[in-house]
Amino acid sequence: MYDVIIIGAGPAGLTSALYLLRANKKVLVLEAKSYGGQILNAHKIENYPAIMEISGYDFATNLYNQVKRLGCEIIYETVIKIKDDKTVITKENEYKAKAIIIATGASNRKLNIDFEEHFIGKGLSYCASCDGNFYKNKIVAVIGGGSSALEDALYLANIAHKVYLIHRRDEFRGDIKYLEELKKCDNVEFILNSNIVSLNGDDFLKSITIKDNLEKIMEIKVDGVFVAIGQTPNNEIFKNVVDLDDNGYIIAHDDVCTKTNNIYVAGDARVKDLRQLTTAIADGSLSATKAIKEIKKNL
Repeated sequence: MYDVIIIGAGPAGLTSALYLLRANKKVLVLEAKSYGGQILNAHKIENYPAIMEISGYDFATNLYNQVKRLGCEIIYETVIKIKDDKTVITKENEYKAKAIIIATGASNRKLNIDFEEHFIGKGLSYCASCDGNFYKNKIVAVIGGGSSALEDALYLANIAHKVYLIHRRDEFRGDIKYLEELKKCDNVEFILNSNIVSLNGDDFLKSITIKDNLEKIMEIKVDGVFVAIGQTPNNEIFKNVVDLDDNGYIIAHDDVCTKTNNIYVAGDARVKDLRQLTTAIADGSLSATKAIKEIKKNL
């Protein structure tokens, strides 16, 4: 019997573990792949308070080592279900706890083209607010047609020399207010009815190739590409103990509490306005604090 089982070893999950361990709780972290989550792919982090600059790998590793030093138990197994009695079932085992924190995050939708993984952190990013500052006075492209893509293009228009906004349809799906603002930007160019078909370069991205609906192919020189075609949460397996919105994110009240007592959610897995490292850390600390209070209440 554990005090708390945390599902996911990204920043939210590991922060939860940190707070729980410091409160002398018995904690198990279950992780399907590797510690760190999406932040591992960040080439540099420059928007985290009091840290001037750090790589995503170093940030995640520091946090991992911090919880390991406190005695955190981390097991690499894939969770397939949570029972109503707080039993977590993996492909290999079953574990029981007094409380559970779901911190499985969300996966960025990929372009699914060649060399995508190679260029992550080397000109390819899925977070404009995280990495946009590296492209001051440079040429960038934003891929997508929803509000996130329009927001990213607006954000980058104030930083980059030139912004291409590339969308596969003939009109944008995002907020019309963002679109109207973008139309006023002299350094933003819209490219509609077009798909990106290749990423070009050696160690770093140098250009992209796009193809329009008439099969016309064009190469565009860019320093960076920001993909904003949505995220996919990994929450379907939890739907018996939590409520999901139409996009699959966990609906929470009091920020991190789900519909089931003593089951909490932290980080990108939940419905929220901003998915950033700072908000993941905040969710992690809050979910741990609430779990500690509830466990104490039930002693």
